[in-house]
Amino acid sequence: MTGPAVLLLDAAGPESAALARAAAARGQQVHAATAEAARREPAAKLAGQVITDFTRPDRAVEQIAAYARRHGVGAVLTVNEYLTELTSLVCAELGLPGNDPHLAHAARDKAAMACVLAEAGVRIPYTRLAHDDGELHDALRDRRVGFPCVIKPAAGASSAGVTVVTVLDEAAPAADAARSIHGTEGSEGGPGVIVQAYAAGTEYSVESVTQDGATTHLAITRKATTSGPCRVETGHSLPVCLPPSTEAAVHRQVSTAIRAVGVRNGASHTEVVIDPAGRCAVIEIAARLGAGHIGTLLQHALGIDVFAALLDVALGRPAALTPTARGHATVRFITSPHTGRLTSLSRLPEQGPGVPFVPWRAAVGDLVHAATANTDRLGCFVVTGSDADEVEERVDALARQIQIQVQVEPLPAAGGPGRVRSGRRVRRPSPDSSRRPRPPCPAGAAPGAARPGAGPHRSATATARPASSPGCRRTPRTRYVRRSWPWPSGSSSQRPAPRTTRGRSPAPR
Repeated sequence: MTGPAVLLLDAAGPESAALARAAAARGQQVHAATAEAARREPAAKLAGQVITDFTRPDRAVEQIAAYARRHGVGAVLTVNEYLTELTSLVCAELGLPGNDPHLAHAARDKAAMACVLAEAGVRIPYTRLAHDDGELHDALRDRRVGFPCVIKPAAGASSAGVTVVTVLDEAAPAADAARSIHGTEGSEGGPGVIVQAYAAGTEYSVESVTQDGATTHLAITRKATTSGPCRVETGHSLPVCLPPSTEAAVHRQVSTAIRAVGVRNGASHTEVVIDPAGRCAVIEIAARLGAGHIGTLLQHALGIDVFAALLDVALGRPAALTPTARGHATVRFITSPHTGRLTSLSRLPEQGPGVPFVPWRAAVGDLVHAATANTDRLGCFVVTGSDADEVEERVDALARQIQIQVQVEPLPAAGGPGRVRSGRRVRRPSPDSSRRPRPPCPAGAAPGAARPGAGPHRSATATARPASSPGCRRTPRTRYVRRSWPWPSGSSSQRPAPRTTRGRSPAPR
């Protein structure tokens, strides 16, 4: 094989597999850094891997960098949100293109994210951090929060433990649900929960790639979610055409957010809500490619091979980001109507013209869960075409014909055997895990504000519900802040000291 080797931090999942295929097509070897207690199998054939402990970032950087030097690695990247900060540190250690290691934590730590976005002038929902019940009650009495509001965990993923609270009596159970969620792969959970003002409007995401600090916005994606207290994504559609003035305003806000969290080389996925007046609020930003097969949608709708482009960015080569097609693509996620054992699954879409992709993860006999998080999906299918309305009509028709039968019964405890829902178990951080100081609260932020079914054994049959049905609507959803630490005192002009690697300040490229 020829060309520099590629190293992926976590090689599991469909996006990692797509990156590996893109590298292999170029004749590049693919290596991986894997957690010591990893339970997920790599999604692609690897030339080799380094086993490390992601909960000890300094040690992990040393081990991964040493392995990369031995194997001629010329690009390091990840699609795992939990590892984006570590990836930036490894890139800085090796002198490879990456994100700013001094700011990368703000794209992982949603509380720090709220701080740096507000300080940069990005419009975000009002957010407070509550470490205990007293602070939770104080936050709920804050008129800037109001009802409905969103209560989120200090650690977790895939919208697990995120609840839209409409009345005060719902707050305590929502906080308990948030506290029950733990981080993974080096994340540091805590007892705090986030209380955030609900952002009313229509939810979108912006898919972007940045190279040497210059950002290209590839597409705006419409998000479909369930209604109710748990907002689970049921579909993505792109590209969305907004009024030119609205689109320009969204791009300005997102570009500012990308700079604020230090994205300099790589993908970003920014979730926004546009209210009825056309104003854009940034809900959160991830320094990675959007999950849920957004990369597949970009390829089929716009002809952009985003996986090849990300490899070029990581290698320091010019990336091809110009659309070569003008189509539309939608992915629809299918979930179980009930919690229990899957007894029948029929009339699934078949791969063919206009339906290029039908991955399925559940099988008859599996224990499944009524959707409360994005990881509760049974499978999905993608529909493409030249007309957006025709694509949506076909998606709805295919979703309506799917038949799912579930024998309703209790599930085993979280993480128990036979459960489809992800909920990866987490190794708690080791005692020597380093913790960085929190950035101070932006000027004007209030004290406490966040800174930078049925009974057992009954049978149920249901038809998969399309996102346009009454029980499932396109609506804004916010996620959670993963970490909870005490905030330092001081004026808003104070800045946190840059994080260093082994005593040195790595210079981002």
